[in-house]
Amino acid sequence: MHDEGRHGVIDPRAVVDPGAELDEGVEVGPFAVIGPGVRIGAGTRIGPHAVLRGPTVIGRDNRIYQFASIGDDPQDKKYGGEPTRLEIGDRNVIREYTTINRGTVQGGGVTRVGDDNWIMAYVHIAHDCRVGNHTVFANGASLAGHVEVDDHAILGGFTLVHQFCRLGAHCFTAFGSAIAKDVPPYVTVGGHPARPHGINAEGLRRRGFAPEAIRAIREAYRLLYRSGLRREEATERIAEMAAGRPELEPLVAFLRVRGRGLVR
Repeated sequence: MHDEGRHGVIDPRAVVDPGAELDEGVEVGPFAVIGPGVRIGAGTRIGPHAVLRGPTVIGRDNRIYQFASIGDDPQDKKYGGEPTRLEIGDRNVIREYTTINRGTVQGGGVTRVGDDNWIMAYVHIAHDCRVGNHTVFANGASLAGHVEVDDHAILGGFTLVHQFCRLGAHCFTAFGSAIAKDVPPYVTVGGHPARPHGINAEGLRRRGFAPEAIRAIREAYRLLYRSGLRREEATERIAEMAAGRPELEPLVAFLRVRGRGLVR
């Protein structure tokens, strides 16, 4: 017999700790385990055998499939049991066997995943990562610790990302990419190690970017990768273009942050 109280449908074979907080309409499948310190927003569905540990906050209308592990300890030898946390937004799809770990005190104490992300099976999002909104992680994509993934990025299957790398908005990684440096917004990369292969023009068209905006992004790519200019020189040239082209502003802001260097 199912518990159909204010929490929606909670299978009696699930284990829900009294210290967990479930909003209205939350569904929990058989043999799922929800520990203390887990808060789940209205309309979220938890599949069978999923394990959620806290401190973890999960927003509204998410779908977490069977056998996912959400909010467990970070895979970091420095971790000593500190009360770090995981924050997940709204309307995410998190498929089978995905693992998303909490943060570490060395990385700010929190791992964050935004809204409307499509996270396929066997994805790993490590401690202290920051994932934006509307991203796609294909099967087996993996982030090491402290990685930042901006809005609308698409990671192809079995993409591997080194710790502390940044992946800019609207970038695209081909399947099997091995990424050890930063990927600027709009850029397509692939290979082992990953190298740039133009811009994500098809993705930009699908998201409603006007032809003139795509041309401006293509010209910015040419300045960055094919003009022979140093990074600082190319950045300033692109910044001059951005005065009349707002779609270039995220690229300029990204380039002005010194990270692990750019894919080349």
